[in-house]
Amino acid sequence: MNHWAADDGTITEALLGTPAGDGTTHLAPLGFRRSGAHVVLAPFHPSRTLDHLREHGVASISHTDDVRVFAGCLSGRRDWPLAACEHIACARLRDAVSHHELRVLRIDDSDAQRPRFVCEELLVCGHRPWTGFNRAQAAVLEACILVSRLHMLPLPQVREQFDALRIAIDKTSGSREREAWQWLLARLQAFEAAQAAGEASR
Repeated sequence: MNHWAADDGTITEALLGTPAGDGTTHLAPLGFRRSGAHVVLAPFHPSRTLDHLREHGVASISHTDDVRVFAGCLSGRRDWPLAACEHIACARLRDAVSHHELRVLRIDDSDAQRPRFVCEELLVCGHRPWTGFNRAQAAVLEACILVSRLHMLPLPQVREQFDALRIAIDKTSGSREREAWQWLLARLQAFEAAQAAGEASR
């Protein structure tokens, strides 16, 4: 899961859809920020999202209260129902609470690792009510970020933060949050096992 630190610190987590060029849409978690009237995307290099944005110059943002979609994209479960966008050749999450349709206006390559794609919003559309905050959902999102950083962060630090986040899961989760948590926990455990096997073989 990608982040970009906004000038005021505001980052919104969402699902970004980008056209893959073969008629399909690539869905990936991405944190985005706003700069005035524009949306700024900053995917890591290398990534499929970055390549698609460069090639096609459009994207969708989907907001959802089903955190399984975030966890699924990070654990090999990417087959979520999609719907066509209205103004761009791309799809968005079908069951989204709301979605945005974006067109890239310019690309700032001053940061080689995380180029900035400055986008205009062609459409912002709400589809159903948002039901409010939930601590377990927030915990799953934090765990998603940790899983996406497994190759970057010290493993003991990741495990410590997972253990802390579990408190919110145990106290406030529903079935969706519990399922998403188990997917992420399995991903962490598999990574831990692979690291241990690598250490043992040295």
